[in-house]
Amino acid sequence: MDIEKYREIIKSIVEKHSEGDSDDREVETQIAFDLERDRYLMFHVGWRGEKRVFGCVIHIEIKSEKIWIQRDGTEEGIANELIEAGVPKSDIVLGYRSPYMRKFTKLAVG
Repeated sequence: MDIEKYREIIKSIVEKHSEGDSDDREVETQIAFDLERDRYLMFHVGWRGEKRVFGCVIHIEIKSEKIWIQRDGTEEGIANELIEAGVPKSDIVLGYRSPYMRKFTKLAVG
């Protein structure tokens, strides 16, 4: 599949998750796309009372023509959404898993 198509699929998935994630008025959901380096992030920023909230929910990269999921804090699973969108399993790497454990998935190892 074309890398441009991968970019569009990833952007649409991240945007979809950011739109449905606005229950807390004090915590903002933000997305950041680095199109030059193919990095796509969704994170939370804000406050809950006196406690600072900051955390990455989704972090995806395209490296060596494969989609690397570095962080997946979704219930659906980013890999599942990518597969539904037509991305072959052989082009998806679970970067948050150790290289040893990746060989036990039905996805790419790296």
